[in-house]
Amino acid sequence: MIVVSVKEGETIDRALKKLKRKFEKTGVVRELRIRQKFTKPSVIRRDQKLKAIYVQQMLSKAAEE
Repeated sequence: MIVVSVKEGETIDRALKKLKRKFEKTGVVRELRIRQKFTKPSVIRRDQKLKAIYVQQMLSKAAEE
């Protein structure tokens, strides 16, 4: 359960912004979207490997500059 403490004089907009930020950090929405469809484990591994390769290339380019 997400709890947001609201300080005296704080607007409701600010409290909603805090709530949204905490909710986003929990990753509930992302997990629900992933669970809506089945993805084969081989496809998941392939995507992870491609992402790792991309990140390594970006890091090596940044180190060169």
